[in-house]
Amino acid sequence: MTFADDAIAWYDENARDLPWRQPTTSAWGVLVSEVMLQQTPVVRVEPAWRSWMTRWPTPADLAADPQSEAIRMWGRLGYPRRAMRLHACAVAIVERHGGEVPSDLEQLLALPGIGTYTSRAVATFAYGQRHPVVDTNVRRVVSRAVEGKPDAGAATTAADLVAMEELLPADQARAAKASIAFMELGAIVCTARAPRCPLCPFEAACAWHATGEKLPEGPSRKPQRYAGTDRQVRGLLLEVLRHASGPVPRQRLDVVWQDEVQRARALAGLVDDGLVEPLGADDFVLAGDARQPQPQIL
Repeated sequence: MTFADDAIAWYDENARDLPWRQPTTSAWGVLVSEVMLQQTPVVRVEPAWRSWMTRWPTPADLAADPQSEAIRMWGRLGYPRRAMRLHACAVAIVERHGGEVPSDLEQLLALPGIGTYTSRAVATFAYGQRHPVVDTNVRRVVSRAVEGKPDAGAATTAADLVAMEELLPADQARAAKASIAFMELGAIVCTARAPRCPLCPFEAACAWHATGEKLPEGPSRKPQRYAGTDRQVRGLLLEVLRHASGPVPRQRLDVVWQDEVQRARALAGLVDDGLVEPLGADDFVLAGDARQPQPQIL
């Protein structure tokens, strides 16, 4: 038995029942899930994914709506530029591929906002191809089981892709299953701070477990502070704009945060990122709303 065989057998018995893993899920549904899951836990993504796919079951459905609707629908998932990237991606899929998510890795990589990880994930999980799909969870599992290290580096490298590819079976379907199995193991068993080694199919063969080495004390990385940051202020400003039916005057945005300098900086950042558009000097709308007919005030 190889690591891949053990991982697949474990996955078949223990995988979480997530909607984007269903056999009927489209490649578009897989792509949406992968973008939403970036830096966001599954428990928050699942309801958002269901709502998104109900409203926009195909790329063409999303491309037909203005970008502002994608930002509104994104709600409070965080990192709202991902909504903009998904909208741009949907438009490109319609224009370049007739509304069908391409299966070719290079064509996926050429879509707006789709990087090395997401392109490989869609090709693998939606189309059953053989590609090394490496995220934080996979890097941690490979680092421990194969290399005997308690954790992997801070970012995916070419060496990580090579290491994962060497573990994949030659058969494409089994390789795709192995990729998601390694990822699931890292997410729910071989976790960063509290690995559940007795439940791991690799326990007997794991190079790190054999060393008996303990995890370093303290968190593996410093938690990101949210309260009081520009990120929080940006979120508060976007919340007002998402629920507005027309242009929002600056005075209405002024009340969401007391610190004038920080508030102005956060608003300017939203404009620079293309999430918000100014209308004149003192009115603002979500990106895309400026090109839509505005309600008349009688």
